[in-house]
Parts: sequence; C-alpha cells; structure tokens
Amino acid sequence: MRGDVGSLTVELVVITPILFVLALTMLVFGRVSASRQEVVEASRAGAQAAAVMSDANSAQRGAAVDAAVGISNRGHACTNPQIVTDASHFQPGGYVTVTVTCHVALSDIAVPGMPGSTTVQASATAPIDPYRAVG
Repeated sequence: MRGDVGSLTVELVVITPILFVLALTMLVFGRVSASRQEVVEASRAGAQAAAVMSDANSAQRGAAVDAAVGISNRGHACTNPQIVTDASHFQPGGYVTVTVTCHVALSDIAVPGMPGSTTVQASATAPIDPYRAVG
C-alpha cells in the first residue's frame, strides 16, 4: 500500500498532455474536414449554376458568384478561396467544370508536427442539356 502513494498524481501528469494533444489533433482534423465539405458543396453549386446559364461568360460569372456565396456563408475556416470555371465545352450536350481551392489556417491550433495551414480543393462537373439553345 505504501508504494502506491502519489502514483495517481504521476499518472495524471503523464496522461494530461497526451490527452490535450489528442484533443487538439481532433480539432485540426475537424476543421480540415469541414473545409473540405464546404469546398465540395461550393464547387457543386457553382457547376450547377453555370450549367443553366445562357452562354460561357454568364456561366463563369454565375459559377464564381454561387461558389463564393457557398464558401463565405459557412464560417471562417476557408480563407482566400479561388474559383476556376472551365467553360471551354459550353455547348449543348457539353459540360462545365468548377474547381474551388481554399487555404485552411491551422496556426491557431498549435499541435506539434502539424503544418500552419493546408489547402483543400474540389472539382465538380455539371452537364449541359443537349436539347437547349446556347447563346
């Protein structure tokens, strides 16, 4: 019995930093996952908006607006979004592709071995109706 005195304190001192780093790591993965989901949803919204526009220029503007709105309304995890619309196949039966890239800041969550930021990217392609008139 005398050999066990203070062992709980030693265990607590050893385990507390490990649990703290584990909790911070979960925050990092949660932020990256949420940002990835935002980017996927924004690229899909942009592609769908571009596919119903009347011409390639309108498609690029519509995709940029819809994708930007989708990212800006979600939170602060996704910074400096970049939206690229490929409307080179904008014709009846063609398709339009929207790629959204953003940087996820991780510097406020100090986890040993984790980078200060990471980049997430997603693309979505939407078909253009083959029976519609494209201006």
